[in-house]
Formats: sequence, structure tokens, C-alpha cells
Amino acid sequence: MDSLRNVVQYLGDVVDILIVTYIIYKFILFIRGTRAIQLLKGITVIVIVWLLSIYFQLNTLQWLMSQAFTYGVFAILIIFQPELRRALERLGRNRIFSLSSHQEDDEVEDIVHEIVKAVQYMEKRRIGALIVIERDTGINDYIETGIEINGKVSSELLINIFIPNTPLHDGAVILRKDAVMAASCYLPLSENPFINKELGTRHRAGIGITEVSDSLSVIVSEETGQVSIAKNGEMERNISDTQLEEWLVKELKPAVKPSNGPWYRKGSRHG
Repeated sequence: MDSLRNVVQYLGDVVDILIVTYIIYKFILFIRGTRAIQLLKGITVIVIVWLLSIYFQLNTLQWLMSQAFTYGVFAILIIFQPELRRALERLGRNRIFSLSSHQEDDEVEDIVHEIVKAVQYMEKRRIGALIVIERDTGINDYIETGIEINGKVSSELLINIFIPNTPLHDGAVILRKDAVMAASCYLPLSENPFINKELGTRHRAGIGITEVSDSLSVIVSEETGQVSIAKNGEMERNISDTQLEEWLVKELKPAVKPSNGPWYRKGSRHG
């Protein structure tokens, strides 16, 4: 009986260690390339100093380090509120908690066709564009920063919005299902320090909105006509029309999984 109890205890310890290891691994992946990695380095230095103060019995320094730990937690919550919010939103977007149903196949294909058709037109003429597609996470806060459209998605409407020197061409267009909700919307800019420096505000905004939501971004460069796509804070550049269509279908209809989606083909991530 004791041996069985020991085996169960041993297996419990192994499972416990594996779970903690997985959590730490996911945490490191999450903070990689963000401001939080610098915070982690700072905390490591404080811990080392605190341990040294205990070892050498430096009471005053030990007291200062204890105060840093006590009030540092509140400082972290305030300074890194965007990162914490993003982590909780990603957790909430887990399919286990998702109650929303995906759009009908025919509807998705129609929307994708209109988006691709508009992008084809704009990339050939080097018309800058930023199209954001809302999914499970609502982005009303960003929709309200723009001009309300609430019109059916069509290539003609998208093209006309982004024609240079028109009132709505600056900012982003946000789509919800089969509707263009708003144009000229302001989006949060990504603060990822590893993004290619040659990318401008449009690309940073396209990445930024995917960092704070599960939205998809399609960006057309005004300088080169190059098409980029973004999801979960990651960007792929130099996307062909076929790749764009496959990617949109794959993301909006998860049951459809092309064997060679654009996320795994040519194009440099963030660069």
C-alpha cells in the first residue's frame, strides 16, 4: 500500500513539474520581443542583490530590497497593464471558452473574394491600405475612432475608401462579418522592438491591432505595393494574391486547411 502511495505521489510530482515547466515556457514565449523581457532582467538583478544582502547580512540593503518587492508588484501591474490585458484576452480567446460560431462558407468566400479583388487593384497602383477583419474579440473601441460606414463589403467600396486625397483614405477600415463598419480608424501601434525599422505607421498599426485582439490585418504598402498580412502580433510580407486568398479562407474557415498556406511559404516575418 505504501509503495502504491509512493508511486502516486511520484507521478503527481512529475505532472506538477511538467505543468509548471509548460507554464514557464509559454510565459517566456509570450514576453519574448516585448518590454517585459527587460523587466524580467531587472527582477533577476534585484533577486540576486537581495540574496547577497541576506548572505552578507546587509540589513539596510535587505530592507530596501524587501520594499522593492512589496511595492514593485503594484508598479508592474500599472506599467505593464497592456501586456497583462493582452495575455488575459489570449486566454479568453481559447476555443474552449469561445461561444461564437463562424460565418457560413459561402459568405466567407464572398467576403474573401471582395477583399482580394480590392487588394489586387490597390497593389498594382501602389495605393496604401489597411484592412482589419474583426473575429471573436470585439474592437468597438477602435471602430468608434473612425467614420461609421456600416455598408456591405465590396471591392468597389474598399477601393474608393483608400483612393489617395479622399477624406477617408487615412487610417484603417474595419470589417465585421460582411459589413464595412468604419473607415479612417485609429489603431494602436505595435511597440515590438524587433519589427523591421523600414516599416512605417501603417504596418505598425496593422501589427498592433493583432496584438490586442484576434483580428486579422491586410496591409498594402504605398511605397512598393507589397502586400502584408498580420495575426497574433506576427507579420508576413510579400504575399501573393493566391496566398492572401488561401490565408483568409483558412483563418475565417478553420475547417479548411490548405497544405501550403501563406504563413509557411515565402515572406520574412517582421522583416
